[in-house]
Amino acid sequence: MSETTEQEIKGLPENAYTELKPGEEYVPVMSPLLSPPEVNLRSVSLGLLMAVIFSAAAAYLGLKIGQVFEAAIPIAIIAVGLSSIARRKNALGENVIIQSIGASSGVIVAGAIFTLPALYILKLDVQFYQVFLSSLLGGFLGILFLIPFRKYFVAEMHGKFPFPEATATTEVLISGEKGGSQARLLLISGLIGGIYDFIIATFGWWSEVFTSRVIPIGAMIADKTKIVFKMNVGAAIVGLGYIVGLRYAAIICAGSFVSWYVLIPVVSHFADGQTIPIGANITKLLKDMSAEEIFRGYIRQIGIGGIAMAGIIGIIRSSKIIRTAFSLAVKEITGKHAVDKQELRTRRDLPMGVIASGILITALMVFIFFQFGLVHNLFQALIGLLIVMIISFLFTTVAANAIAIVGTNPVSGMTLMTLILTSLVMVSVGLSGTTGMVAALVIGGVVCTALSMAGGFITDLKIGYWLGSSPYKQQSWKFLGTLVSSVTVGGVIIILNKTYGFVGEHALVAPQANAMAAVIGPMMSGMPAPWLLYAAGCFLSLILTMIGIPALAFALGMFIPLELNTPLLIGGIIAWYVSTRTKDEKLNNARRERGTLIASGFIAGGALMGVVSAMLRFGNINFVKQEWFESHGAEALALVMFIVLCIYFVRDSLRAKKED
Repeated sequence: MSETTEQEIKGLPENAYTELKPGEEYVPVMSPLLSPPEVNLRSVSLGLLMAVIFSAAAAYLGLKIGQVFEAAIPIAIIAVGLSSIARRKNALGENVIIQSIGASSGVIVAGAIFTLPALYILKLDVQFYQVFLSSLLGGFLGILFLIPFRKYFVAEMHGKFPFPEATATTEVLISGEKGGSQARLLLISGLIGGIYDFIIATFGWWSEVFTSRVIPIGAMIADKTKIVFKMNVGAAIVGLGYIVGLRYAAIICAGSFVSWYVLIPVVSHFADGQTIPIGANITKLLKDMSAEEIFRGYIRQIGIGGIAMAGIIGIIRSSKIIRTAFSLAVKEITGKHAVDKQELRTRRDLPMGVIASGILITALMVFIFFQFGLVHNLFQALIGLLIVMIISFLFTTVAANAIAIVGTNPVSGMTLMTLILTSLVMVSVGLSGTTGMVAALVIGGVVCTALSMAGGFITDLKIGYWLGSSPYKQQSWKFLGTLVSSVTVGGVIIILNKTYGFVGEHALVAPQANAMAAVIGPMMSGMPAPWLLYAAGCFLSLILTMIGIPALAFALGMFIPLELNTPLLIGGIIAWYVSTRTKDEKLNNARRERGTLIASGFIAGGALMGVVSAMLRFGNINFVKQEWFESHGAEALALVMFIVLCIYFVRDSLRAKKED
């Protein structure tokens, strides 16, 4: 009936982002008393199409720079644009479902590419079903473990968590329903960012990375003191930095600067006194190493230890939340906490009995996968299952909490700790060598995907809470999005490995997977692990926590290559600049939101065209003249083009008006 589905959309309530006063309730945009269209053929099919497209795009970008962009914003803008083109009224509920299903892409990609390419890096045998099942089962666990925490994060903590990514996506969806030009702006910026990155990858008109070695004095300093400046000039990465924001981009970059401008020069200072190579997989003396080799061989391990400790600190801080959610779940399953069948649709989750059954079935599937697809040993398969279930459950709140506060999921650090624990446990039960490496990495892949899904899905549920979607519908259809994304990611990783590879010259960087390989290789091969370097990183995280600096972001900066962190900082500076030029807060907000749309276009366009470029290379179509591409002239031109891109970014963001 039309009277039960239609309502005039005026915008978010005034108390959407503020803490509620005693007795005050939040009433979402779509009234809980009405039944707006949400799940139908249009919303599900478009959501699945977005999942396929953005899974491919996010996999390429993530393997290239080690950061997976949040697909929610560009998918939301596309959904809004399609609704506007079709002149479809009352499409807000449908657009939330499109975004929720499609956003499975980014989180599944993060789980897969942070771990599974390490199988290729270590030259191990990799099967499609291993990539597919680790992504699928991990994604299912992430959904199931998160649902009991939904009410706490999205309702009970209303106004206490900023949810930056969910806020941006919600604003896009609500402004689209009211009418606007966001889709056109996204298209233009997407074309600019996509063509810019496509020219670099396919034609090589200018270099991808600018370094201080471009001038003679810079080359001399890099050679003698190991001090070098590097910056990737891609549009997608500077767009990512804009969305991350100045504060966290600066913290990440600070970690990188400590690695490259403090630790590497200090280590290099003692090069002349070294007589034997030290460390796992190290064959060169320090004096023969470049700054990049010192970073990979020594400094990155400190960052790995820091990330692991940051994850432990997060669990300790979330212990009360875990106990509360677990207690409520047990009461509902045992019938001690009655469920109101007439509960408003906007407050209804999947029944706890369904959640418990789903967890048991998924756990059984994980066990079968480990037993018959990995270790072929009953006891070792059970140990692997226990590791997956315990760590996935404990770290679910850490992932959700991080997304709620800073919009960045610390999944890579938690996965590194999982790999370390898994390796220790598996070696102790007799599983080592090649089989042990495959098992540990696949177990890590399942956990990584579960935590990535938990962090990403809380964003979807918060968007639904603000706008008035039905949580149980979002939760039900998320499983299908996870299935489609898992199939896509498995195929894309195999194609990218055959096209570029993840090791050697011109390979995709895959920094996270390389870090995983650096951890797992020595431990499973009987070689000594760099425990002292890990310990140094652990103590560094503790010290940072003591002085109130987010240890996870800092530690991430310490092991992600410098050239990928510097453009993040540039993007963060642009975000700060465009949103602080006037004393008019409304105008500043309008400029910041316009910049967010441009950044989203850069990210989506750059990543999508990266996939196109990969397909062309797969077909042996490549126009890059390598001699020019690696020359100092191409580097200098790269800096000029990057400056031009940033000028456009700033000027177009500043064009925003308050009424926009």
